[in-house]
Amino acid sequence: MKRLTTTLAAIALAAPLWAESHSGDMDEIPQETVDAIMAMLTEMECQMAPDDIEMEDDGGYELDDVICKGGNQFDIELDADLNEVGRRAE
Repeated sequence: MKRLTTTLAAIALAAPLWAESHSGDMDEIPQETVDAIMAMLTEMECQMAPDDIEMEDDGGYELDDVICKGGNQFDIELDADLNEVGRRAE
């Protein structure tokens, strides 16, 4: 019984470390994609922090806290081909 408790405790302690080391593997956005999104925003006279680009489950992207010319702030949705499919003012 003591061995089982020790084993379960070790698993419980290791699980968060394993999850943390694997959490970004699938969500990492290729640098070429980040560069293309940032170039697109420059053409739109908008800017944002590259860290605010999130990959969606459908392969598209959510751009959080995009600030455009005039000071307006938006969340912008892109499809997998980087076409704008939605925009919400914040």
